[in-house]
This record gives sequence, C-alpha cells and structure tokens, in this order.
Amino acid sequence: MMSQPEPFLPPPTTSRSPPLRFGLLCHLAQLPGSLTQDELPCTPGSLSGSLLRPQGLTEDEDVQAMLRGSRLCKIRSRTWQKERLYRLQEDGLSVWFQRKIPRALSQHIFFVQHIEAVREGHQSEGLRRFGGAFAPARCLTIAFKGRRKNLDLVAPTAEEAQQWVRGLAKLRTRLDAMSQRERLDHWIHCYLHRADSNQDSKMSFKEIKSLLRMVNVDMNDMYAYRLFKECDHSNNERLEGTEIEEFLRRLLKRPELEEIFHRYSGEDRVLSAPELLEFLEDQGEDGATLARAQQLIQNYELNETAKQHELMTLDGFMMYLLSPDGAALDPAHTCVFQDMDQPLAHYFISSSHNTYLTDSQIGGPSSTEAYVRAFAQGCRCVELDCWEGPGGEPVIYHGHTLTSKILFRDVIQAVRDHAFTLSPYPVILSLENHCGLEQQAAMAHHLRTILGDMLVTQALDSPNPEELPSPERLKGRVLVKGKKLPAARSEDGRILSDREEEEEEEEEEGAEAAEQRRRAKQISPELSALVVYCCATRLRTLRPVPVPPQPCQVSSLSERKAKKFIREAGNSFIRHNAHQLTRVYPLGLRMTSANYSPQEMWNSGCQLVALNFQTPGYEMDLNAGRFLINGQCGYVLKPACLRQPDTHFDPECPGPPKTTLTIQVLTAQQLPKLNAEKPNSIVDPLVRVEIHGVPADCARKETNYVLNNGFNPRWGQTLQFQLRAPELVLVRFVVEDYDTTSPNDFVGQFTLPLNSLKQGYRHIHLLSKDGASLSPATLFVHIRIQSS
Repeated sequence: MMSQPEPFLPPPTTSRSPPLRFGLLCHLAQLPGSLTQDELPCTPGSLSGSLLRPQGLTEDEDVQAMLRGSRLCKIRSRTWQKERLYRLQEDGLSVWFQRKIPRALSQHIFFVQHIEAVREGHQSEGLRRFGGAFAPARCLTIAFKGRRKNLDLVAPTAEEAQQWVRGLAKLRTRLDAMSQRERLDHWIHCYLHRADSNQDSKMSFKEIKSLLRMVNVDMNDMYAYRLFKECDHSNNERLEGTEIEEFLRRLLKRPELEEIFHRYSGEDRVLSAPELLEFLEDQGEDGATLARAQQLIQNYELNETAKQHELMTLDGFMMYLLSPDGAALDPAHTCVFQDMDQPLAHYFISSSHNTYLTDSQIGGPSSTEAYVRAFAQGCRCVELDCWEGPGGEPVIYHGHTLTSKILFRDVIQAVRDHAFTLSPYPVILSLENHCGLEQQAAMAHHLRTILGDMLVTQALDSPNPEELPSPERLKGRVLVKGKKLPAARSEDGRILSDREEEEEEEEEEGAEAAEQRRRAKQISPELSALVVYCCATRLRTLRPVPVPPQPCQVSSLSERKAKKFIREAGNSFIRHNAHQLTRVYPLGLRMTSANYSPQEMWNSGCQLVALNFQTPGYEMDLNAGRFLINGQCGYVLKPACLRQPDTHFDPECPGPPKTTLTIQVLTAQQLPKLNAEKPNSIVDPLVRVEIHGVPADCARKETNYVLNNGFNPRWGQTLQFQLRAPELVLVRFVVEDYDTTSPNDFVGQFTLPLNSLKQGYRHIHLLSKDGASLSPATLFVHIRIQSS
C-alpha cells in the first residue's frame, strides 16, 4: 500500500531555542578550538560547505597540495601503468580523478569516508608484484571498504607521496570526529553548492527545485513556490544570505522531534536537567540519573548560556538523539564487554570460507588482499586451500578451477602483518591441505619462521585440560586447524580429510583429480606438530549419551550435513558444540560464491560458521550484525543455553513466547538517491523489519511505501513480534525503494542483536550493501521490549 505524503515543510513556529545556522555553523561555533562565527563557512556570499575550513585545514600544506592536485601513476599490472590527475574536491570529502574516457561524475570520484586504510610503500599485493621499479618512498595504497579494489599509486617524488598520506590521514581524522548533525549540515550544503548552477551564491526557484530533486524529494510546484516566496523577504525571486539559511532551516525541520521535545519541556521550550531525566526514564535508559542528564547537557548542548544554566535547547536535544548515545545500538556494547575468559567453544567466532577469493569460486582472482579485508571486518578464522606449487612452493587457490594462485608464504606474511590490527584475539588458520609431504614440510617451515612467537606450537599450561583455552589467554596468537598424526588415522591406515563432505566432492570430480586428493591424504610430522588445539576430525554421528569431551577436535561440516544434524539430533548437536568447535561451510555447488543463512547454525551453537566474505547480501549483513558488538573483536559469547553441557535447549522446540518486541517506524532522513545521474529519479521508500532467530521466531513485517520522498518520509506505523528465544534474535532494519513491476531496490540496512537494541526513541544509522556508512541517512523509530 502507498502512504500518502504529508507536506513535509511545516510553517514557521516560534521557539525559544536559538536559530539554527547551517554549513557547520550551529555547532562548530561551540566546539573547542573552532573558529568564530564570523570566520565560519557558508555565511552569506558562500554556499559551499567544506570539511576543511572549520578546522583550518585549508591552510594545511598537505591539504593545499591535494587541492591543487597531483599527477599520480596508477599501477594495475606490469604493463598497465597510467598517469592520472588526482585532486581533492573543495568539499574535503571526495577526490576527483581523471579517466581516459570521461564518464558520469560519480565514476570520477571516491569518498574519504569509504577509505579503509592508507598504506605507505610496497604494502599491497599489487605494488609488491608490479611496483618493484619504483622506490617504496614514492608509493602508496588506498584500500577501500567493501568490494572496491585497492588503488595503487606512485607519486613523482617521495614528498608528494607523503603529502597524500598525511593529508588523507588528517581528513579521515576530521571526518571521524564529525557528529551526525555536522554531517547533515555538510551534506545539505554540498548539494546546495551543486544546485547553484551559475555559482552566484543566490538561489532562483529553478535552482531550489533542482536542489529538492538532488536531496531525493519531489515537492508540488505550488507548495514549493509558496515556501520559496515565504523566505524571499527581498522579493526579488532570489534567495541569498539569511534567506537561504531560513529555507534550509525549514527544510531540515524535524516536526516529530519537536513534538517529543515540547512534550517534556513545557511552555518555556527548554529542557531542565530534571525534565531530561524524565525523558531518559521513559526511554528505559539504564543508569538514568540526574547526574547523567546533566552530563548529556554538557556533551550535546550547543548554546553556552543554556549549558551554563544546565538547560537543553531543541538543537541540543537533536544533537543528543543523533549521537551514538541516541542510537539504537547500545554504546556500552561497542567495546569488549563480555567475559573473554571462557573456553573457545563458548563463543561464536567470525569465520570466512575460501578467504583467498575476491569473486566467484570458478574463475575469480585469488589475492592476499582478501585476507587483509577479512581481518579488517573482524574475521578470526580464515581458510587456506593449499595445493602443490612450482619450485617447491605451495600455493593457495580453489583447486581444479580457473581461479588464480597465490603463494602460501605470502598469505602467512599477510596474517602476520594484519591479523591483529583490529582485534587482539586469536586467529585460526583453517588448512584445506592437498599437498604432498615435501610441500607440507615447506608449509610448516613458513608458518614457524614467518609467524614466530605468534604461532601456538604446544599446549598452554591449564588448570582444566578438558577445556579449550580462552580468547584472553590466546591473545595475539595464531592457531592451526588441520590434520593430526597419529590420532586422525582411519582403520585402513590412511589420513582422514579435514572436510566431512570431501567424498561427495570426489564424486563430482574426474578420476585424476580424485587420485590427487588421495595422494595428498598423507601428512608430514612437521605440519602435524603445529596442530595443537584444532585437530580436524570427521563427525559421522551424534550420540545422545554424553561421551568424554575431546575439546581439541574440530569437525568441518557442509551446510547440508549441519542441517541434517540440526534436524535429526537437535539437542545432542548443541551439547556437542558446548565443548567442541564445529566449522560449517557452504556447499561446493554454490559456484557464484553465494552464501547460506548463518542463523540456523548459530541456533545450534556452531562456532565457526564460515561465509564468503566477498559476497554481499543479507547473509553477510547478519554476520556483521552478530559481530557488531563486543568491540567487533570477532568473538561473541554464546547464550547460556548453548554453553551448558547438560542443556535441554532445542531450537526446533524453543517453548512459548517470552518477549514482545514493538517497533514504531516513525520517519527516515536523507535516504540516498539510487540513481544520482537521473535528477528526476526519486525513491518511494518502505521499511521492513526482519527477525532472524530460531525458526518459530523468524518473521518479517513492513510499512506502506511513501511516494516520491527519500528526504524525510513519514510512516508512523507499528510492527510487533512475539519472540520465544530472544537471546538468539538478530533484528534487521531494511529500507527499500518500492517498485510495482519489478523487485524492490535495496536502499540501506542495519542489523544488530536484540540484546544490544536500546528502547525508546532511537535513530538507526543505515549502511550500504557493502557495509559502508550511508551518513547522514537514518531511520527514526520507537522501540519497546517487554518480557512476559
């Protein structure tokens, strides 16, 4: 159903809060070290909002050099090395680059907020392979979030390379420090600057209409012109100076926030600390005290006079609700807050399948950069498919396919250099070993010499040898998962594979390939010695009667075999996973590297639920949501019902509903345009809330769609869910562009555990398919969680 859009620009209202100034005016003037109001950007006569000016970055020599631009050589291969002009845009948020064939503007820029890291020297696979002719001091690599390939560059001089390295670091630091409100103001002024077609710092009605289309709203011409004339106090059919500020102030009004604010502030239109405390208590905030309310006023109020009198204005209230303290994700859960001293088997562990691939498993390229990206996403278990290589050097690739090959030793070097950049907790190397004895010995040599003391080569002293060590005890260490002598021998004396379903794969292969597998099922003593806590074993059946725990044994199951255990063994599988690690991987038939839903495996306590990290989709959204908490360290403590050795929990029979989740979807703000090259393309957004948990809890409900308004659509619809196992639930908020004739288009999403979802009025900060921020795009919702 379509929701009829309401007029989204209300008439002016009187308020005791100070007038809102834009282009970073309203808040930067109050920040320590900021410029005075007269020096701030976007005053009358300037429409361009810039990240640079408020912090004095326009005077910075490195940033000035970037604004002038540099001719940098882009390296793709030994033969593809092209010189291109790269120049920082005036907004300070994007870099324009030259192309041989001109394309749409969006194909000529990249954004600072999408940069994952900037590396100096030959610190990428591309520059190590193809940049040998250039001095390391002249080289840099820009690594991006998501699937975008690295940008390997060579500057004319070492100093020019350093200017870009230092300049990008300063811009990223400044961007990270910006509040959501600052990002919103900057965002609107960037569009304002683009809409000012003749750059005269004045806005005609035609330019105003262009601005509205750019920010994703289609407004009735009569209504838009009425608003335009109400702001045109000079009556000259142009808005300038304070008239533009008034227009923007009204454009960005949040009537729903004003209504909430006035409900608590009363007639004086300011919140005292006790009134703010009342709001916090109604929100269900943990630790809501008068001191906490006073602290929030000091943190978020923009008006110094109000702050001195412990009062919060509407602007301060909006700053608070747009901050991490006002977000749906509990800020206390963004750092490591769980007990990290329990055995490894008590944690969900972020795990990757075919980690070396950057695309499909049939003909896609293999790359050490895929490991770097996985670690940057918090992954703690990576896979290495090891095969015989030339010159006695084992290689990694997807065997018997057209995927490219990379050296085993290069991957181990990437592990050494990048495994602990984001998380200090242990990394597991899951070896899929197809090498003969000689190259297995070479693998063991590389593991020992490259990783050194990082590598666990013998069991730690433990008061309880029947339990795996904890993530805390294994901080900074690397574990090898693989085959072990002599315990892994079968009755006929051969070494068992570390994959349960390998015989199924053999049936799909030719005789020669199957024979190569059989030859490789020997194991060298050197490699066996490095398998300490993760001995690969085959899990054929699950016994209902408890057997002596064997914590160091790890089973690898295909998704099909894992689902069979879940369906037929239920509680026995959960008890097995309470003391032993289980790794689940996608079926080999998923040729495009598609993923399965990890939730079903988590419901049964499987720790190492391996996904194709290179393939975006709802499955990876769930994985990112599961590991969003606990400092994104890659380890999340399983619920108690999945850790107890004598648990009776069965995800197929979770019992009666225990929790009611009620979500009122109120509004959205500044949703991205899906087709920036088509000015008249406006989204028709709807919101879907998905529950992922035990089968009885899984559900999805959605709002109506709002026609032609991606700027500030309003729904006011309530969605309710009954939950039987809330401790396992992930909540996924999805925004889509409704289409009557084809599947809806994805706009943005955010996923988090129910136990980390805060109650009350909350903003949800949306992410792209690749997990990048879509700031300033948000959903505004009210959340209520009731336990029965």
